[in-house]
Amino acid sequence: MRRGRGAIAAAAKTHIADFERPLFDSFDGEGFAEEGGLYYKLNDEQAAGIVEFQKEVTYSGGGALKLTVRPLGRPLPDDASERAEVWERPRLWVPYFRGVWYGFAVKFVDPPGDDRRYMIAQWKREILPNTSGDFSPFLALRLRRGSLFATVETNYHAPVHDFGRGVPAKAGTVETPVWLRPELGQMRALVATDEIWHPGMAGLFHATTDKIRVIDRGGKLPSPNSGWIDFVVYSQPGPDGSGRIELFANGKWVVTVEGHIGHGEPFLGPRQYFKFGPYRAPHDNEWTLYFDDFRRSFRREDVLVSSGRNVSSAGSR
Repeated sequence: MRRGRGAIAAAAKTHIADFERPLFDSFDGEGFAEEGGLYYKLNDEQAAGIVEFQKEVTYSGGGALKLTVRPLGRPLPDDASERAEVWERPRLWVPYFRGVWYGFAVKFVDPPGDDRRYMIAQWKREILPNTSGDFSPFLALRLRRGSLFATVETNYHAPVHDFGRGVPAKAGTVETPVWLRPELGQMRALVATDEIWHPGMAGLFHATTDKIRVIDRGGKLPSPNSGWIDFVVYSQPGPDGSGRIELFANGKWVVTVEGHIGHGEPFLGPRQYFKFGPYRAPHDNEWTLYFDDFRRSFRREDVLVSSGRNVSSAGSR
């Protein structure tokens, strides 16, 4: 994807903050591009990862990033994770309440079909040092039983209806299925599913809320075994009810999500950040994803590919 060079050059002529500069990385080189602002974070869980800049499997251009997660080879607690995630550099993190556009392409290798915890991309609020608590991503792309789906997280609110654990919620026209987690002060909404999703898989989302509104734009997430998927996301958290997310896949508008998005605790940090790559509960095999054409900008036209029928009218911000 070469269109990013013009946006970078234009930004360089103006005096703007680092986080306001457009970011692009086509993964064509031997390492992360300076203009992409990405890096592989090293810690105990990330030791399970393998990072390869390779040329054989690509979405566009001459290379793509291959990320593999493997068993760590030692006993792990049930709540542990194995990761091979690429992060935005902290100096480039965007203020929490500002909206920003992201794009990236991903290709699955042998998508896992079990019920374990799998994630391929997540958007989170900054957690300050010495902050206690477990704060899930306010937006995540997840995998379950070989099916791709998206979730949005926010603070706990009393549900409109609660059908009981294990019973898929029957959402009304202004309600959204949620998984209630009052012990953490959180709830997680199911906002998009793929072409092979079966309603029987939704038993985790057993209640409904009117605090998160999902507007169906007519598209579906592609299934993980369909080849390369190019995602575009507009991320604007708003735990006070002002949040907004736009989700596209392969140029098709999937959903708009509005309302209470993200966590509003005053002791959390002032910024949001994005990371991508295979993330899972511990397993005994390897799992690989390919990523290509990362881009981020406050300008929609730098990120959104104009190949879908609804793209031109999408997301005015």
